[in-house]
Amino acid sequence: MKQTALVIMAAGIGSRFGGGIKQLEPVGPGGEIIMDYSIHDALEAGFNRIIFVIRRDLEKDFKRVIGERIEKIAPVSYAYQELEDLPQGYTVPEGRQKPWGTGQAVLSIRDMIREPFLVINADDYYGKEVFQKIHDYMANEMDEEASVYDICMGGFILSNTLSENGGVTRGVCEVAEDGSLQKVTETYNIEKKADGMYATDEDGNPVEVRADQYVSMNTWGLTPAFVKELEKGFPEFLSGLKEGDIKSEYLLPAIIDKMIRSKRARVTVLGTKDRWFGVTYKEDKESVANSIRDLIRSGVYPERL
Repeated sequence: MKQTALVIMAAGIGSRFGGGIKQLEPVGPGGEIIMDYSIHDALEAGFNRIIFVIRRDLEKDFKRVIGERIEKIAPVSYAYQELEDLPQGYTVPEGRQKPWGTGQAVLSIRDMIREPFLVINADDYYGKEVFQKIHDYMANEMDEEASVYDICMGGFILSNTLSENGGVTRGVCEVAEDGSLQKVTETYNIEKKADGMYATDEDGNPVEVRADQYVSMNTWGLTPAFVKELEKGFPEFLSGLKEGDIKSEYLLPAIIDKMIRSKRARVTVLGTKDRWFGVTYKEDKESVANSIRDLIRSGVYPERL
């Protein structure tokens, strides 16, 4: 069977979490962090190795909290997402502190990936189903030689991905009848209130969303060739930045959306009914720990991984 890798993006600073490194917060009864559950589910689904994308300044803490433990159960590599890792001729704008987003995170694995890979966020719990579906698609159906990039995506139902403690940002999807992704729109401040769903665009204007729509939670099944595409697109993105812009990010949903519109990619949406949860806000930590407890009680996970 075809080899597959799991790429975990763990370099984000966690801007909404308020101090502390949210990716390393324990949520399980044995001190497990959210990543432990994702890795457990990925290995169970058949993934062969793990690549952690981290920042060098977090390396020591990261290896102590999770890396060294995972190295005992699976082959592990580390890639480093750094603010200064830019194409020749480009420099970091004065005042910019955060790395360049999920596109740059995946670009950091360019010298170590030779097989199809699933990319996920470090601080999201996805459920078991999405790992199995994406693994099986990549191992059995993905055409790495196709003239149009063959990509797959875990499709989560919007109402299964909300936080009780504030608005969330999601890539809201339009999906064709044949299950292919037509469009993904980054949508902000999504909340469910007593009288319905609320959301805005990036400028704060109200937009309409439905509770049953699919959203992308950054679970993308990609080919090694896609990384070359990211490499080509990064200088274009940097050249398009306005002077003084120190916040814009090179983001996978926007990159893939552009490729769909230019007919250079076909994305198969693999739907899941599992409930997502994650630590967007500090107050989410307790509800995540309770959700993990419920999953242990219902037999999904052992008491200690």
